[in-house]
Amino acid sequence: MAKLTIQNVDVAGKRVLMRVDFNVPLDGDLNITDDRRIRMALPSIQSVLERGGSVILMSHLGRPKGDGDDAKFSLKSAAVRLGELLGSSVEFASDTVGADAQAKAAALNAGGVLVLENLRFNAGEKKGDADFAAQLAAMADVYCNDAFGTCHRKDASMVGVPQAMGDKPKAVGFLVAKEIQYLSDAIGNPERPFVAILGGAKVSDKINVIQNLLGICDKVLIGGAMAYTFALAADGKIGKSLVEPDKVELANELMASGGDKLVLPIDTHCGDDFNSECNKEVVKAGQISDNFEGLDIGPETAEMYAGIVADAKTIVWNGPMGVFEMSPFDAGTKAVAEAIAEGDGTSIIGGGDSAAAIQQLGFADQVSHVSTGGGASLAMLEGQVFEAVEVLDDA
Repeated sequence: MAKLTIQNVDVAGKRVLMRVDFNVPLDGDLNITDDRRIRMALPSIQSVLERGGSVILMSHLGRPKGDGDDAKFSLKSAAVRLGELLGSSVEFASDTVGADAQAKAAALNAGGVLVLENLRFNAGEKKGDADFAAQLAAMADVYCNDAFGTCHRKDASMVGVPQAMGDKPKAVGFLVAKEIQYLSDAIGNPERPFVAILGGAKVSDKINVIQNLLGICDKVLIGGAMAYTFALAADGKIGKSLVEPDKVELANELMASGGDKLVLPIDTHCGDDFNSECNKEVVKAGQISDNFEGLDIGPETAEMYAGIVADAKTIVWNGPMGVFEMSPFDAGTKAVAEAIAEGDGTSIIGGGDSAAAIQQLGFADQVSHVSTGGGASLAMLEGQVFEAVEVLDDA
């Protein structure tokens, strides 16, 4: 799946239309509370600027509904922060393909940067509208996709724009190139043993991932609340635990097809309320008291999982083992994270809550790769083909 990268495109004197992920969190005063997504786009942006090109940046932010409350989704704050990070002025267009965007894009000189207003302020973005895509494409000489978090979507900026660029170069940025390298290599050519660790609340969210990985991995370790659906399928007692009764049959099918590849918790850390001060007990899996709920894998499971992870040469982790935000129910997630960090295998953390956990626990610098897109990384682990990447030029 090797694609043309922006570093291999001659950008001198050219305008590069770059899809980035500036979907940053904002507080009530529209101040950015975490600018990591902007900082992660800097290498691709700076590569173009340093080689004499100019950059037109487009992104979505939040889920505007087209009502009077949409001002809070403006990308103006992101443009200001980008200027601070670059140490140079950044232009901001008050629209996406309107008069202001057109004029400012046309006026860009070498080394110039323009941020367009939120793509989702235009209904054509989510609809994949060809006319909207063509208007965006007409602004530039080169297209670059550096927004892995939306690579599994078919929005106009992701698929329609590169299609509308015709014979103009269509490349990936450094961020997307790295994501594709790690995730596609892990799935297509893993060093073994290959272990996947899947947590989170719902089996239904990860059915396709579990099914796909059971065909590829040596072991698939299950944690989080979805473990209680498997426990229920095995006629276990799950107390007040979060469960999907309508997925019991599916859980039975996965256990039957997975055999000893599918590894389930052997004990559970429970509480009688959803807080740190609740009464707690550790019980064997499937033996949760009526007034208790499972909130984490138990210590025996944590030790077992850590042992499996320690021997792995390729590890993919998506979803925490328990309520990692709340001590002491963060212990299972921490044990797994420590084992991943201390191992010598290639370790890929699949975005979302897993990325938050590895950051919170302080192990982010000790893993091979932390994905920037939870939904996109899940889709890739399912084996999905991304049209947004397929339409780009091959290396």
